[in-house]
Amino acid sequence: MIRCPECNDEMTVARENYSYAESGLPYVTLVGVEVRRCKACGEQEVVIPKTEQLHRELALAVIGKKARLTGSEIRFLRTYLGWTGADFARHMGVTPESVSRWENEREQMSPVADRLVRLMVVTQAPVSEYSLDALVDLEDRQAPVRLRVEPKRGGWMAAAAAV
Repeated sequence: MIRCPECNDEMTVARENYSYAESGLPYVTLVGVEVRRCKACGEQEVVIPKTEQLHRELALAVIGKKARLTGSEIRFLRTYLGWTGADFARHMGVTPESVSRWENEREQMSPVADRLVRLMVVTQAPVSEYSLDALVDLEDRQAPVRLRVEPKRGGWMAAAAAV
């Protein structure tokens, strides 16, 4: 039996699809994750195992799309890389104001900068799922990627879903 951290009443447990808005990426759905609810006070907890691997899968799915990166995707990737806006600006060779404009979609990131961010993510850890040749085929338009993320044996599997 699982107790509510707020009121100490019993919590129900179910497997559900969960909109993972905390990631900062719109349209990410975690499929079949454990959700705990307290009927007494309304407290809800979502159990998300192996978040580091989950975020790696999300980052790879985002950089694997053909369309240019959106502001929320740029912010997610910057955070995934562990950088502040100023750190990211320094690595990109731009001003922090440029990073802010990209993330808030007041200015579109150039195709070269878009490719550089993707390369930074790819080189953060060894990757075999994403070929650098895919950078050549990026489209000159922005479109969010809708992701379905499912727990798989020992980890997570992200896949682009129809938008």
